[in-house]
Amino acid sequence: MNPIAYRKPGQFEETKYEKIHNVVFDSDADASVVVAREIADLIRRKQEEGKPAVLGLATGSSPIKVYDELVRMHREEGLSFKNVITFNLDEYYPMEPDNPNSYHYFMDQYLFNHIDIPRENIHIPDGTVPPEKITEYCMEYEKKIEEAGGIDFQLLGIGRSGHIGFNEPGSHINSRTRLITLAHITRVDAAPAFHGLENVPRKAITMGISTILKARRIVLLAWSKKKAPIIKRTVEGEISSDVPATYLQTHPNTTFVLDREAASKLTRIDTPWIVKDVEWTPHMTKKAVVWLSEKTGLPILKLTDKEYNQNYLSDLIATKGSAYDLNIDVFNRIQHTITGWPGGKPHADDTYRPERAEPARKRVIVFSPHPDDDVISMGGTLDRLIQQGHDVHVAYQVAGYSAVSDEEALKFLEVQMLTGHSSPLTDRLVQELQQKNRPQDSDELKKLKASIRRAEAIAALRYLGVPLNNIHFLDLPFYDAPEIHKRKISPLDVEIMFNIIDLIKPHQIFAAADFADPHGTHQLSFITLQKALERVKEKPYAKDLRVWLYRGAWDEFEIPEIDMTVPMSPDQVLRKRHAIFYHQSQKDIVLFRGDDMREFWMRAEERNKELARKFDKLGLAEYEAMEAFKRYYF
Repeated sequence: MNPIAYRKPGQFEETKYEKIHNVVFDSDADASVVVAREIADLIRRKQEEGKPAVLGLATGSSPIKVYDELVRMHREEGLSFKNVITFNLDEYYPMEPDNPNSYHYFMDQYLFNHIDIPRENIHIPDGTVPPEKITEYCMEYEKKIEEAGGIDFQLLGIGRSGHIGFNEPGSHINSRTRLITLAHITRVDAAPAFHGLENVPRKAITMGISTILKARRIVLLAWSKKKAPIIKRTVEGEISSDVPATYLQTHPNTTFVLDREAASKLTRIDTPWIVKDVEWTPHMTKKAVVWLSEKTGLPILKLTDKEYNQNYLSDLIATKGSAYDLNIDVFNRIQHTITGWPGGKPHADDTYRPERAEPARKRVIVFSPHPDDDVISMGGTLDRLIQQGHDVHVAYQVAGYSAVSDEEALKFLEVQMLTGHSSPLTDRLVQELQQKNRPQDSDELKKLKASIRRAEAIAALRYLGVPLNNIHFLDLPFYDAPEIHKRKISPLDVEIMFNIIDLIKPHQIFAAADFADPHGTHQLSFITLQKALERVKEKPYAKDLRVWLYRGAWDEFEIPEIDMTVPMSPDQVLRKRHAIFYHQSQKDIVLFRGDDMREFWMRAEERNKELARKFDKLGLAEYEAMEAFKRYYF
């Protein structure tokens, strides 16, 4: 049986809220291999029947690993694509096919240039069709799909607005291939690839909902926590044109293939006690009590048996005893995460503290993916660690030049010219910056932008008191890939990370686990650390090493996940804000802010204050702001 074969929604009790069959994998890599195998099986079966396999294909980051696996099977297992006919979902309009942001270019880069598919069998909407011929062209695209016998297998991604293809909210179930105006959130999500929102096309040609629903088999891919809210709404919500993906509830053979984070808001995963019996582990117990407190608006210590019994948690009370004892247990466990001593309080009883008391002075490495994630995400904790006398090192993993605007780079060049330090290189860079629509920055311009970010990082850490010798710029090579989606970790990346850890031999490592950043750098930076830690665990100092994860501008840990919480006073909030302000190139003009228009210092500050408000509502001590950490066991 196919691992992701269709199963009727509601077949099992725990899925009674779900209206679309879905399968959850530990990682997108594992999931992509399974999906690629299903496609390969279809192709081979059609070959045996002497028939073409008609595939509907998607672009974006979600299907890349599926295409990687198909290419691998072609090279290593002899999978042929000579009988395959493809129809892509969409294309920006207007768009030249050789533009690096076009879906023609994308498909060639990730699939078509690496397999034996006949070029005449490839169909991608044409972004160069004259406006007056668009309607006729779209009708012809529909006709070609019908002449091919219809789509056997349709691969989909999903936008945060619930769009499939470029069928934006408001699309009708009977819609066919057409020109459509893109929603703002769709253009925001595309902005990093286009180097700014202003460069993203406002229109696109897309297959319609009706066209997609005619496919005999549909598989939708979704990865990461940022997709979790729309996945829940699509799988469990009512059918609505406001969320076009909900139309897939009407299709008889659709499967959503998800990683754990994308599935994290589904009822059976987020609040499983509503739909099934659960094992009341300490974590699940804490999660349920926090959920009940937030749902009822009552502090933990004011919850009674009545609230538990009326909110699907009678089994928890029966298992754990009275609400009184349960409340005190969970309250104490959450309270024990709060500490003003993130490096441990020297010579104190550390039985209920998240960090050890000894050694009193610890060696600490704060790994920061970009040259500002440290102060944005844990600036208050960093300040505490320094003030409390620990040997703090900060290691910036990537150069971060892609987030420096041309205007900011030009400003620095103008300073050189005004102070009489102009050079032929200065003149060349000014000319380059004045060119419109250049494909990418030269190596010299990247170096200038990287230097801007280095100087800002040094200034911020100097303000907090980190010695210059304790600031490390690792410049991991994966960041230098010409395209964001081409970035891959190499042995050299891991070697660099291992070497800095082995040099310092830290007692603590703080690292980013905020994977919702739009360019994927945080995730690759964390995976590189994981691989380095696999080597570190063999070292004698590993037994004294604890790893703490933080999140930043894009996301925050849920309270049940938190293992250490560091409160901040109003003065410390201002110090953190001041440290972030040193990153001037990331202020005012922010290239990759996502759909949140606030500056990073505003996001971080409000996130820290909101966490403090949540703790207060649970009945714990009231603080101005808090930073949260989760322990990582390697």
